[in-house]
Amino acid sequence: MKTAVILALIGCLVTVTEPKVYTRCKLAKIFSRAGLDNYQGFSLGNWICMAYFESHYNTTAQTELKDGSIDYGIFQINSFTWCRRGKLQEKNHCHVACAALITDDLTDAIICAKKIAKETEGMNYWQGWKKHCEGKDLSEWKKGCEVS
Repeated sequence: MKTAVILALIGCLVTVTEPKVYTRCKLAKIFSRAGLDNYQGFSLGNWICMAYFESHYNTTAQTELKDGSIDYGIFQINSFTWCRRGKLQEKNHCHVACAALITDDLTDAIICAKKIAKETEGMNYWQGWKKHCEGKDLSEWKKGCEVS
């Protein structure tokens, strides 16, 4: 009986983050409302394409890198430079916890992505964008989407 109660309590304490995978058009709408269309000269298609190749639109995507840092969320934002995982040596230029970048609410991720695009070389930070989106006609990425 005591074991069952303890297991029940542990079960209540464990939270599972369900991955939220957005559709292309839902992201187009969110990104447009957040001011990403033509932000730093990059069309909405660039942002949608980049998010696809970085995370496949998965808000909980995490990629551990060889240097021990982790890329987080829909934009795969790196823990060493841009967010705080809890280590003091991390730079945390976005002034945000990495955990805030893997939620369904994309506000912190978008604010940080804007900061990255503004303070670095535009979208060159994202390898997925460089490899698959840069210099291409990206109008198809928002085709059929109602963007306001």
